[in-house]
Amino acid sequence: MDLLGTGLLAAAGLAAGVVNAIAGGGSLISFPALLAVGYPTVAANVTNTVALWPGYIGGAAGYRAELSGQRGRVVAFSVTSVVGAVMGCLLLLITPDGVFDALVPVLIAVASLLLGIQPWLKGKLTASERVTGRRHQALLHAGIFFGGVYGAYFGAGLGVMLLGILGVFVHDHLQRVNAVRAVLSLVINTVAFAAFALFGPVRWYAVAVMAVASLVGGFAGARAARRLSPSVLRAVIVTFGLSVAVALALR
Repeated sequence: MDLLGTGLLAAAGLAAGVVNAIAGGGSLISFPALLAVGYPTVAANVTNTVALWPGYIGGAAGYRAELSGQRGRVVAFSVTSVVGAVMGCLLLLITPDGVFDALVPVLIAVASLLLGIQPWLKGKLTASERVTGRRHQALLHAGIFFGGVYGAYFGAGLGVMLLGILGVFVHDHLQRVNAVRAVLSLVINTVAFAAFALFGPVRWYAVAVMAVASLVGGFAGARAARRLSPSVLRAVIVTFGLSVAVALALR
């Protein structure tokens, strides 16, 4: 890979780390960058998952205080998310590349729209009335399972999706719910990381470049989160993501 391609991947990894720390949706930057330097869609997807994995560790570690007293909940939800993530990995690795190529524009569009409705979703989650009760456990775990499948298969917008599912069915403070979301995102991506590292067409040079850059971006994003306007950043990323989805659909 030439210097220009390496620079593009480094910049994309840095930007993805910043965006994930501030608003989520960093894969909508890093995944198209991998496509732009010439990687096939499946290789770009698994490489993106492996490269951005370190950032999820920091995200989960940052919520240590909010995770206090939630061990049982985290363990139960993690088991469900692992099952879903294994299914998502299998689907990605065994389905023909053409199937994934056809789905990518749709998945990017869905992820972009999820990021776009994040403010509305957060408003819903802070409402005083949420769905509760043991009769909703099946729906809750079904949602987490679907999140695991989606997260391992593609992943962009996973955090927003999980936060929406947990926020509707778990009656707790939003920050504590978000802490569980961070752990489940880490669990799902760890399963995907292991599966793709062993069996996927990972491009390790790109991983080396983007992983370091995304880690730096994550730290920078965390410090800049209070200074930047998430709404402006979100609007730019959503527009970019939808544009990429349209371009891929028309190619």
